[in-house]
Formats: sequence, structure tokens, C-alpha cells
Amino acid sequence: MEQDQLKNILEAALLAAGRPLDLDALTRLFPEGEAPERAAMRVALLALTADYAERGIELVEVGSGYRIQSRPELTEWVSRLWDERPSRYSRALLETLALIAYRQPIARGEIEDVRGVTIASSIMRTLVEREWVRVVGHRDVPGKPGMYGTTHKFLDYFGLKNLDDLPTLSELRDIDSINAELALEDEVPPQVDLDAFDPELRELVEAAAEAEAEQNEDGDSVEEGGDQLAAAAEDVVVEAGTDTAVTESEGGAPERPDDEHLH
Repeated sequence: MEQDQLKNILEAALLAAGRPLDLDALTRLFPEGEAPERAAMRVALLALTADYAERGIELVEVGSGYRIQSRPELTEWVSRLWDERPSRYSRALLETLALIAYRQPIARGEIEDVRGVTIASSIMRTLVEREWVRVVGHRDVPGKPGMYGTTHKFLDYFGLKNLDDLPTLSELRDIDSINAELALEDEVPPQVDLDAFDPELRELVEAAAEAEAEQNEDGDSVEEGGDQLAAAAEDVVVEAGTDTAVTESEGGAPERPDDEHLH
């Protein structure tokens, strides 16, 4: 099959689907035995990405596959197509979701300890009903509290391919604060341009930074990185039918980032 024809087929399918499609779904577009190699499909998808470079739409890879979408910087204009105002989530909900995203797996009680307030049941119910979070295991302590992690729908909604795409909290802090806290004179982590993110992701990241700042003001430093996540994972009892407490199969919680991406 010619590359241009393959590119057109994939483009049409992604536009018609209205949802992310992974390579398995794209392969099923073709009769059995006639599907192009996955490498060829990836080349075609890269070509589409290049085609959209100077246009108002883009091809992105999110948790569930590939998706064609309008560029985040054009949201101000595109959103006027709908009379309804976009959903606005409370700061409490965003901080709760941010803590789950950055510290997963994490128990509800641990979230409350960080935030210093009790989490309303409606917040957890909303996050579960939207399928942004799910219980991925239970901590091996009395009461066996559920441990929460994010899902592929979370990645899709916030335009992320995987959890590695979340900016680290150290990148969001003030440079002077970082130097004072870590006593680093020569190393300055790069600052993140939040305007480059989807508006929803920008709000989530800002909520995470605020939650961390509030905890630091209380004298409780924030742990980041693979060591903290690995320690949490050791205390988790795996649910029946899952392979690990922090890694779920397709449709479940996304894989935990590699340690090197969390320092």
C-alpha cells in the first residue's frame, strides 16, 4: 500500500472515531492478512504529525492511543462553539486528583494528611465515576485501606501519553526556593511553560504545586521520585486478578513512571 493512501486511511479513521485509537484498532481497519506493518503505520502517523505542524489541529498520542484534536492554544476560540461553559472543578477536587497522580498508589487517609482536611465523599465519587482514578490495591495495614491510582481515561482527558509526561513538581517550584531547599548552587532545574499545556492539565499541575507548597509551609517536606513510590508499592496487597498493585492491564491504571523520570 502506498504511504499516502495509508496516511489518508489513518487520518479518516481518527477523525471519524472521535476517540483515541491504538495500533490494534487501526490494524483492524484492514482485511485479515492485508494490514500494513506496525512500523509502516507509525511512519504514516509521524507524517500526519508533520503535516499538522503549522495548522490548527494536531495528532497526539495519549494513554489509549492516537487522537486528532484542536491545538490547546486555540481553546479560547474553539470553546465558543458551545453555549455550555466547560466544567469547572473545585480546588479541593483538583488537589485530590493531583496528589493521586503524583503520589500513586496513595490511600485516602494519606491524601487527607497532606491536605490537612477531610476529603468529601462527593470528591472521591466524582473522580471514580469519571473513571479518572480507581482502587489499584490495598495497603497491608489494619483496615486494609484502598490505594488509588490514575487510569487511561485520566491520561486521555489531560492529553498525556503516560505519567512521564507530567512535569515534576521540582520543575514547577520557584528557582530560589529550590536552591535554598536542596542547597544546590550550580544546578537549576528548567522551568516549565504551563501555557504549553492543555488548560485542564495546567489547572491540575498548578493544584499539585499549591498542595506541595501548603505542605511545605506546615514543615512537612514532599517526597518525590521512585523511592517514595516504590516504598508505597511494597505495602500494597495486590487485588485478586491483577498482576501488580501499581500496574494495570489495558483499561486500568497506567504504568508507574520509571524511577529515572521522577528525580
